[in-house]
Amino acid sequence: MKAAEARVLLTGASGGIGQAAATRLVNAGASVMLVGRSPARLAAQSRALVRDCGVPRPRVEWYAADLTRVASLAGIAEVASGWGSNVLVHNAGVSGFGRVESLAANDMAQVLHLNLLVPMLLTQALLPHLRSLPRAQIVCVGSVLGRLGLPGFSVYCASKFGLRGFAESLRRELGDTQVRVQYLGPRTTRTEFNSAEVENYNEATGTATDRPDIPAAALLRLIENEDAECFLGFPEKLAVRLNGLAPELLDGAFDKHRRALPPLAPPAQPFLECPDTLGASAESDSHSLLHSVH
Repeated sequence: MKAAEARVLLTGASGGIGQAAATRLVNAGASVMLVGRSPARLAAQSRALVRDCGVPRPRVEWYAADLTRVASLAGIAEVASGWGSNVLVHNAGVSGFGRVESLAANDMAQVLHLNLLVPMLLTQALLPHLRSLPRAQIVCVGSVLGRLGLPGFSVYCASKFGLRGFAESLRRELGDTQVRVQYLGPRTTRTEFNSAEVENYNEATGTATDRPDIPAAALLRLIENEDAECFLGFPEKLAVRLNGLAPELLDGAFDKHRRALPPLAPPAQPFLECPDTLGASAESDSHSLLHSVH
């Protein structure tokens, strides 16, 4: 799909990759609806996009909602359908790092909820609308860790392996429709997404990192070329291929990553007590209706 024809619903729009992706898409001529939690941040981001972009009459909207609340997803789908979205980009997510014995149960649940369940549920809610269009796309922004298990990222990898599996299965399920399902796998990206512990781990293991505009540019290319999958970085792309063929052959390559993990510590919350934000709620959590910026 040409960028000028795309009406992109972008979750996680105020994050590092989200901001870079929104800028790249708007400058390519796409219409973009920014979705995030903070109305103030989204409004400021929208104004900056309109002010600084290099195209005449940019088309930018924003909608604030808390993706941790299942009840918010129906509202997002309703607004996106009315707006005529034909590209759904699942970019929102949360990190998870540490030895599995040290992770709090609620933190593990939040990673799986935001990184995997939310894209599945939002896709389900918006799919009837997308099916009704002449052409539509669903892009899951995952990670190379969706095909490459890494010490210290067991829960995060589980969420991204699941997201890639969802995208692959749904792509085949919708193979006789006009809806294209795609997966983008960036490698480590320099954003606030990474905690200080992750930064120390990356430095100790010599992990290469990309600027946010690199996955943003890859996202635009993926929308335009409609490829099924795209993984970024070398040697990451090679490792993804080898891991798919014979994963046990790479086990020894990650010894230094295992040694670079923080010391084992007991989790702060050993037993799961699901917070209200991870369950369905009858109370509306949307902070605003659709906002246009001109």
